[in-house]
Amino acid sequence: MSRKLALAAAFAAFAALATSAGAQATDGPGPNLVIEVAGVANGTVVIDLLPDVAPKHVEQITALATEGAYDNVVFHRVIEGFMAQTGDVSNGKAGGDLSMAGMGGSSKPDLPAEFSNELSFQRGVVGMARSQDPNSANSQFFIMFGDGSFLDGQYTIVGNVVSGMEVVDAIKRGTGSNGEVTDAPDVMTKVTVQP
Repeated sequence: MSRKLALAAAFAAFAALATSAGAQATDGPGPNLVIEVAGVANGTVVIDLLPDVAPKHVEQITALATEGAYDNVVFHRVIEGFMAQTGDVSNGKAGGDLSMAGMGGSSKPDLPAEFSNELSFQRGVVGMARSQDPNSANSQFFIMFGDGSFLDGQYTIVGNVVSGMEVVDAIKRGTGSNGEVTDAPDVMTKVTVQP
């Protein structure tokens, strides 16, 4: 089953809710995911991960980053005013065949949902992509450009951008069906974890 973010129906609802307003979150206790981005966007994005909200997801993300699995992975799906998606470590490596980008994950097991009723998908919030099965998140994640509160309680929130939202805003937008970036997508050249 495809790991593409199952949002086709929700996209119509998004149009009425999207906003570009909102400030970056305050850095919490961490750990922080530090992403070096190159392409149309160039710079560093720092994400404060939320192990108290989604411990299994944060553990998997930090393990993949520590192993270097996210290095040179593209932003394969980017929808103006909505979100930028990346993290397909099996099919999304820059320089390779990207025709299946967004349909893979990692060699690690899929994760059970860790939905939060206290947090909302707003600008700068980072969530885990999944298929229609709520317990299918693996390695892919997305960063919100604007209000996505219609996703609340349906996707696992794993962090907040605390630095570099201007870099996220500059990520090359998709022009293909469903926001797919079909030509020279931006790349996470290096992803590390800091305490």
